[in-house]
Amino acid sequence: MQRIIYLLCISLFLTSCTKEKTEGFVVNGTLDNAKNNSLVQLIRTEARKNIILDSTRVTENSFTLTGKVDKPDMYYIQIEGVRGNLPFIVENESIDIKIPTDSIYASSIKGGKENDYYNEYQAFIKTLRFKNNKLAEEFKIAQRKSDTSKITSIQQEFQGLMKENDANDLDFMTTNKDALLSALLLERAIMTNKLEYNKIKELYTNFDETIKNTRPGKKIATFIIENKKTAIGSVVPDFSGPNPEGKTIALNAIKGKVTIIDFWAAWCGPCRKENPNVVNVYEKYHNKGLEIIGVSLDGTPQQKDAKQAWIDAIEKDNLNWHHVSNLQYFNDPIAKEFNINAIPATFIIDAEGKIVAKNLRGPALEEKIAALLD
Repeated sequence: MQRIIYLLCISLFLTSCTKEKTEGFVVNGTLDNAKNNSLVQLIRTEARKNIILDSTRVTENSFTLTGKVDKPDMYYIQIEGVRGNLPFIVENESIDIKIPTDSIYASSIKGGKENDYYNEYQAFIKTLRFKNNKLAEEFKIAQRKSDTSKITSIQQEFQGLMKENDANDLDFMTTNKDALLSALLLERAIMTNKLEYNKIKELYTNFDETIKNTRPGKKIATFIIENKKTAIGSVVPDFSGPNPEGKTIALNAIKGKVTIIDFWAAWCGPCRKENPNVVNVYEKYHNKGLEIIGVSLDGTPQQKDAKQAWIDAIEKDNLNWHHVSNLQYFNDPIAKEFNINAIPATFIIDAEGKIVAKNLRGPALEEKIAALLD
């Protein structure tokens, strides 16, 4: 194990001295139970790979991690023998963490401006988590009793919690333009298709320059540049691909008054869960001019027969519209053209190919199609 040691500089004066200041970060951790000699790692995940910033071992129920970061970022502490991992923001400050070994997520984190923001945010999230856990227990009971009315009511409450969470995220990003967490939340919103392009651009523009220059800030800037041509109001590029029978299908050849471009895959659980809703919308509005073209991102290394999985999913889910796929997972050239990094992802275009809405699901999808075709 290699460790970088940073010297603490102390300036001595005639009658006083200044506070010790670190050139990098120092993370001091304390555990409530003995885990002596257990390995502690400070990790960041990037491109599905773990980057270890520092590591050490527990001695007398405590440990110290040191190093230096160019910019603040989210990292995780993992402790051998302790379940889970602890997210927090590493910046070049002294950070103290008290860890209950029976629940690492209940740890207290003190030190640095960024963790002050993070603690403020987590205080709200804890209230939502409590409500969520309570609803989950009620849901189990309702399922055992086959109480469909109660199940529906609980599901609506779940949706309410999700909206409350999204509203809090939006408020936090709008209010705290100098917080790294704002960029991290916006990065997550992009990955989960939670916000429209123009809102993403608006929030990013409002960030302080220091936040724009962080890792997530730079990633958001790249997203804004790359997705300009698929923003609402833009005209989508024509594309074509092979259908299950091997025939080439082009978007411009099958467009209706309104067309849904649906990026999905047989392996994608949320996509398959949404499919019945899309089927319902198609059956209601196809005769009024709605067309759908599904672009499958099947072709993962884990699929033994990606094409057959794709065909089987189309048949099982009754997806009776146009389908194309190059069976190249996220390397599909159509997906790259549209900068797809998560699915399901949908684009609703008008007869001229102009994007009028994106990533609508559930009732919101039908409401939009109804507004366009009724």
